[in-house]
Amino acid sequence: MIITSGPMKGVNPYIVFISIAVATAFTLYTLISPQQSAALIDQTRTFITLSANAWYVGLTAFFLAFCTWLAFSRHGKIRLGDDNERPEFGYFAWFAMLYAAGQGIGIIFWSIAEPMYHFSSGTPFGEDIGTTRAAEDAMKVAFFHWGLNAWAIYCVVGVSLAFVCYRLKKPLSIRYTLYPLLGEKVNGWIGVAVDVIAVFATLFGIATSLGLGVQQINAGLSAIWDIPQNIKVQLVLIVVISACALVSVLTGLKRGIKYLSVANMWLTFVLLAFFLLLGPTVYIVKLLVSASIDYMVNLIPMNVYIEPQTQSWGDADATWKSMWQGWWSVFYWGWWMSWAPFVGVFIARVSRGRTIREFIFGVVGVSSLLSFVWLAAYGGTALNIDLIGPGGIADIVKNNVADALYATIAAMDAGTIGYLATIGGTLLVSTYFITSSDSGTLVLTTIMSEGEEHPLKRHRLIWGVIQGAMAAVLLVTGGSAALSTLQTASITAALPFSLLMVLMCFALAKGVREESRLKQESYSVVMTERGV
Repeated sequence: MIITSGPMKGVNPYIVFISIAVATAFTLYTLISPQQSAALIDQTRTFITLSANAWYVGLTAFFLAFCTWLAFSRHGKIRLGDDNERPEFGYFAWFAMLYAAGQGIGIIFWSIAEPMYHFSSGTPFGEDIGTTRAAEDAMKVAFFHWGLNAWAIYCVVGVSLAFVCYRLKKPLSIRYTLYPLLGEKVNGWIGVAVDVIAVFATLFGIATSLGLGVQQINAGLSAIWDIPQNIKVQLVLIVVISACALVSVLTGLKRGIKYLSVANMWLTFVLLAFFLLLGPTVYIVKLLVSASIDYMVNLIPMNVYIEPQTQSWGDADATWKSMWQGWWSVFYWGWWMSWAPFVGVFIARVSRGRTIREFIFGVVGVSSLLSFVWLAAYGGTALNIDLIGPGGIADIVKNNVADALYATIAAMDAGTIGYLATIGGTLLVSTYFITSSDSGTLVLTTIMSEGEEHPLKRHRLIWGVIQGAMAAVLLVTGGSAALSTLQTASITAALPFSLLMVLMCFALAKGVREESRLKQESYSVVMTERGV
């Protein structure tokens, strides 16, 4: 039900009021009882890690298998639009927008920190620590967390939405991904429940990334101008950059968001060139090749690995911190899933006219390749510094993850170019912050308007503010453990949405089979009429 007049014109009131009520309740509780809420957040993460570890790991493996089947099946030829329709955006602009939305702040934050953590602490997939072999194992695991599995999560939602919206002519809303399975039932309370779940997954997923982003921007400003790293500075950054994001989202998809995403991609290439050309080029290339081969060889073992548990939920001393997958895989898969409704809606919105096979190859394949190059360039430079250079990056990462990028640039000793790269890195985080926030705001309001591709500006403004406020609240609540608090928020929001994603797979499979059957029948009729 969409309101047609008044202040709430253009949105479904049930989705809006339920979302606002729960978001307000969460915000007030965390501000009034910060210690209790922080303890509850930590207990929630422990419960999910111990109880749903196998679910998250198994589910991402299933999503990758599903996307692989869909791409190589006869259904891959189905166009996400009319048969004679062609893409609205060229390849570069299309890829720039989907990559900026899908990776953005996160990969900048973790591209050095994650490999260095694995290098100095080890992983279940390699016993060495601090050696050349440990560096390759570390990069292999980083590829696992940022590669095919991650993008397959996004792809499931994105291709489901694009199919029902542009092929079946339904509104661009999460509820309609289940239309091939549930039919008109999605227009009732079931649809409202689906959209509300998607709203909260999006809110917490983006808030997590914005929280990580302001920490890294703060670290960059500290490296450039010696600005202190603290919550007060980060809150000011959230306000300033959220305001910039609002300006971008109010200009629309084809102007502010498109141009900013393209600018992001060019700046990304400039910084990649900095690491590739001024860093240990030969080592980076060798690491990229060897880790990629190692990753593909071990893709199935890594996808089926479930860490043995030595504790149970309910034990007085039970904690997620004692499990490697609690720190890494469960967080990552939960984070990707919490981002999936946001990224899925956005990449579906910019992918009209492409075939299912083209969509999957671009979203899962090409995006993973760029992430591998990014990780090898950034992370490989840091690994080389600790292996044969002055060292110290791993220790800095353990002390403050946000300092990883700037410590690596400083250790490269590139003089003025290094100083410019520090400024460029901070600028890149800022622009990714803006694109994540503005794209997220557009998606939230699209969901609340049941698929309206051009939601009213006043709704974009309201939810842009709420989005920034959620990130601020999570930072304040977390205090010294802000990173853990941000991670827990995304993992928690992802759990109910993960159930919807399973249903999406079944709905999409049913939908494409029916579409292929209709196309075959139509073809047979035409051939019969021609006497063939």
